[in-house]
Amino acid sequence: MNRLVSNSIFMMIRASSSSSSMTFSISSSINGGSRILASGGVSSPETHPLSVLMTVFRRNMTSSPSSSLKERENKEIETLKERENKEIEKIKEKDDDSVVSSYWSIPRNEITKPDGTKWAWNCFMPWETYEADLSIDLTKHHVPKTFADKFACRTVKLLRIPTDIFFKRRYGCRAMMLETVAAVPGMVGGMLLHLRSVRRFEQSGGWIKALLEEAENERMHLMTMVELVQPRWYERLLVLVVQGIFFNCYFVLYLASPKLAHRVVGYLEEEAIHSYTEYLKDIESGAIENVRAPAIAIDYWRLPKDATLKDVITVIRADEAHHRDVNHFASDVHFQGRQLKEAPAPIGYR
Repeated sequence: MNRLVSNSIFMMIRASSSSSSMTFSISSSINGGSRILASGGVSSPETHPLSVLMTVFRRNMTSSPSSSLKERENKEIETLKERENKEIEKIKEKDDDSVVSSYWSIPRNEITKPDGTKWAWNCFMPWETYEADLSIDLTKHHVPKTFADKFACRTVKLLRIPTDIFFKRRYGCRAMMLETVAAVPGMVGGMLLHLRSVRRFEQSGGWIKALLEEAENERMHLMTMVELVQPRWYERLLVLVVQGIFFNCYFVLYLASPKLAHRVVGYLEEEAIHSYTEYLKDIESGAIENVRAPAIAIDYWRLPKDATLKDVITVIRADEAHHRDVNHFASDVHFQGRQLKEAPAPIGYR
């Protein structure tokens, strides 16, 4: 660009020196106006064509394109920052309880409890809550008859020995460990039945949903127990090890023999009922303080607002009794030589 301006100046000088009668018409944008200059008369140094061209040349030489480009970029960045700060200020001015838009940019309707208060949980909704069936038989026991039944029962009894040694009568920590294991079978069984269904293009008879409901219910037991018992670091480490081993073992067992896998879970649930019964005895005797029930438990089981730990353990024990019956029933279906899809699944017990 500078070379082009220099050539223009050189040509103008030659034109000016060759003929004094030649007329020049020069347009410049100095001081925001356009001036038409003509030679052949007396002109001031400020209006002489050569002076104007020299002024333009000097301005072009002093302002480099790179510096002007950087200035424009800096101005744009400053403008964007100002806009961003304004948006942040607008968001801060809004109420903290404002609803965040969903993935589809549609705000979620406000969810409330039956009494009109705001729903506090995202992990479960009001229509997923229920009242536990406390009339269920807690003393029911499946008497082992076949070799598989005896193997399952004795395996569970052996697994209880290290648990008793480690936790003794610390039933809060014991329940937390138990629920981390109890949440695995339903998920494994539901996952494998799901894969079987989509692989063979067949219905599951509702058993996929039933087993996944069981896994979710056991997980909610764990979320409740964590509110009551703060696990130590070595207990958290133990959870990682036990859950990792149990998941892989149960996965292989379910692939090899679903009837044996469900029978094992049935006996595990019987041991869970026994553990929660002992937990209640310690609460009633005063060995364990009967503290207020966590808010998540009150909403999940629809307990009264003044519910206590005893009420929570009672409903959890009832859930375990239901899981006991479901898994023993599933094992019986397999022992009869039938598939689970041939027997209606116990869905919607909540």
